[in-house]
Amino acid sequence: MPKISRGREFAFLVHDVARLLRTLADQRVRALNMTRAQWAVLSRLELREGIKQSELADVLDIKPITLTRLIDRLCANGLVERRLNPDDRRVKRLYLTPAARPVVERLAQLGDELMANVLAGLEPRAVESMLKHLARTKENLRRATQGNAPSAPRAAA
Repeated sequence: MPKISRGREFAFLVHDVARLLRTLADQRVRALNMTRAQWAVLSRLELREGIKQSELADVLDIKPITLTRLIDRLCANGLVERRLNPDDRRVKRLYLTPAARPVVERLAQLGDELMANVLAGLEPRAVESMLKHLARTKENLRRATQGNAPSAPRAAA
């Protein structure tokens, strides 16, 4: 049986963890009659109220048309509103409605509970280390997708 490289094992494990985390989040948020995508929009919007829709699409790394559909549904449910930008009437900015506040709070609780289960048994220092290394990995991937891949470390002489 061929041995899998550490790099390939890392890729498989990150993929599996992400897939399982998405599945668990989907299951949990469904109890609130919401989707994981809507959860992501509300959570990011809470941190960046007044953001333009195009900027939020960039933050969420989704296509603007996909975000438009999500925002339309959240507006219809009374959770998000579009407001005209006083400096440029062509631009609409996004805000949470008062009705969204308890939903966002419940989603935050749900996220805390979910991650407490996911990270059970891990030392806080280990979690901090993983965060640091995954952030570096993400930056390496971002550069690579833009054609600016970091150079591989040199082998010790």
